Formats: sequence, C-alpha cells, structure tokens
Amino acid sequence: MTFEEIKKRLSRKVVGIAGAGGLGSNCAVALARVGTGKLIIADFDVVSESNLNRQYFFYRQIGQKKVVALKENILAINPAIEVEAYDVKLGSDSIIKYFAGCDVIVEAFDRADMKQMIMEAVIGELPDKTLVTGIGLAGTGDSNSIRVRKEGNLYICGDEVSEVSEDDPPLAPRVGIVANMQANTVLEILLDKDNDNQ
Repeated sequence: MTFEEIKKRLSRKVVGIAGAGGLGSNCAVALARVGTGKLIIADFDVVSESNLNRQYFFYRQIGQKKVVALKENILAINPAIEVEAYDVKLGSDSIIKYFAGCDVIVEAFDRADMKQMIMEAVIGELPDKTLVTGIGLAGTGDSNSIRVRKEGNLYICGDEVSEVSEDDPPLAPRVGIVANMQANTVLEILLDKDNDNQ
C-alpha cells in the first residue's frame, strides 16, 4: 500500500485521544503526520515548563491550555486534519459522550486511577470500541522491554512495569517510544479494519 493509499483510507477515520500530555501529544502528532482524518482530543491541563521534557509543546506555549496548543501544533504540521479539542476533565460519562463516535480510542493519562477509569468505561459502555493504552514508560533505557499486548479490544503499549515516580520520571525517549507505538497500533487497527471491509 502506498502512502497516498494509506492517507486516503485514514482520511475517513476518527481517533479519540484522552489526554494531551506526553503520550497524547506525541501520539496525536504522529497520527496527524500520516493523515488521520479527524482527531478528538480532551484534556483540562495547561502547558508548564516541566512538560517540555517529553510533551509536544513549545516554550512560547507555556500557560496555554494543552488542547488549544496541541491543536495549533497539529494544524501547523497538517492543516487538512480536523481537530476537535475539548478543555474538559474526563470522567466515565464524558468519555462516552466525546468518544462514542471514534473508530479507535487512545488512553493517554498520567495517573493509574484514570487509566483504570477509561478502561472500565470503554469496556463496560462501548464494548465494540478498540482502546489503545500506555502502561509502563518511566525512566531510561531497556527499550526492548517495551511491547504491545492485546486482550480482546484492548491493546497495551509499554513494559507494564516501570511506574512513574520522583526517582523514575517520564522522559522524552521512552514516552516517545510508547506514544509512537500507540500511534502505530492505531494505524494497524484502522488499516486492518479497512481491509476487512473491502
């Protein structure tokens, strides 16, 4: 399949991204670069200087809402992408509200309790939807431990072990690997589904 064929197929797809931090911002940019038609992004946070070590933002964007800054960055890369940006703190009900129409949903939260919440919401209320999550990305090195594991409609990207802590912070290289692995998994899912429908 040529890149033009890939872009044509992806131009009809909608991907939801829950969170616009390290995973969400980098995954969204990767999906925009390959021509995903529409991205629905939700986050309530603002860009801070401490985010710049791993998130797809710029120094001039400090203080802006992440969804606003990320939409600006995506459109600077690919103005053909449709971006719906929601400045909202997601909960079980709002996940259903914003992402029910998506072909694939990407979980990109920092906190374990939020990751659990979106998994329960999607599996419980949107069982036919595919969820791509990121678990285990802290620290440095050991790139070979990062992988994708599938359980039904759930894809888990990461090493599933290294939890973020003060002594094991999230840094650009491993966060970027997992975010791009999420984007690659989304592409595989969307293109495989498209093949199944032909």
